[in-house]
Amino acid sequence: VHLVESGGGLVQPGGSLRLSCAASGFTFSNYGMSWYRQAPGKERELVAGISSAGSSTNYADSMKGRFTISRDNAKNTVYLQMNSLKPEDTAVYYCRARLLSQNYWGQGTQVTVSS
Repeated sequence: VHLVESGGGLVQPGGSLRLSCAASGFTFSNYGMSWYRQAPGKERELVAGISSAGSSTNYADSMKGRFTISRDNAKNTVYLQMNSLKPEDTAVYYCRARLLSQNYWGQGTQVTVSS
């Protein structure tokens, strides 16, 4: 099983980034997918989640209206579009695949929002 995040980097406040998480080694379309983030000295927190078919999404309150989660089951990939980025969005972003008791994590991608 592999989950590989990409798309992170350095961006100025107000800018945008699109993260991708490519999955392999399991039946991607059966799994709910989520993005989490962890800032230095803080606990990992949920950013957004999407159901296996992509019909349902949920967001942390601070991300609503700025971030959009989506998935392409034909490409085994989940995305996170991040707009209007703020310095407090700086963190390592992780994708997670979950189905019942099965739970997989990627290695993370760094997002730094700074001028």
